[in-house]
Amino acid sequence: MTKKEPTTDLLFSEADATPFSTDEKTLKPWAQAQKCLEAAARVWITTVRQDGRPHTAPVLLLWRDDTAYVTSRPSARKARNLLDNEHCTIVTNDADLDLTVEGVATRITGADELERVAGAFKEKYGWPFAVREGKAYDESLPGPPEYAFWEVKFTKAFGYGPEGNTATRWGFE
Repeated sequence: MTKKEPTTDLLFSEADATPFSTDEKTLKPWAQAQKCLEAAARVWITTVRQDGRPHTAPVLLLWRDDTAYVTSRPSARKARNLLDNEHCTIVTNDADLDLTVEGVATRITGADELERVAGAFKEKYGWPFAVREGKAYDESLPGPPEYAFWEVKFTKAFGYGPEGNTATRWGFE
């Protein structure tokens, strides 16, 4: 299946741009954001508690086949929040882009998909997971503790240039 390219537009109009650029030549290409995601080791994820308060924590990000994946222990606050409210925000940056992505996270439960994502985490981070009975475990730790993988489908993203006055919005819906 071919992924649809997101819509790209300026975040600010002439009326509300100051000090942001309204020159369409300053739009950041989605490919630049993808490179930022692919290179990111750790990102910040914000989830929402049941009482509506935000919770932000660092997580490892995996970008494969135009899809973002994160991992967490199922008992962690962020994982419990995602079970109650699948909406989240991921924030990262590189030298040329500050990136904020809004999305919907779905826990991965299928054995084949768990194996695929576990293998990709090992490839990128050297982090070995064993998948048994539909669950992923970190075999390198005593216990061994269970981990959950989440696929994050993007709904909207915002990219800001390093100079601080260019802004791009990407839409995925």
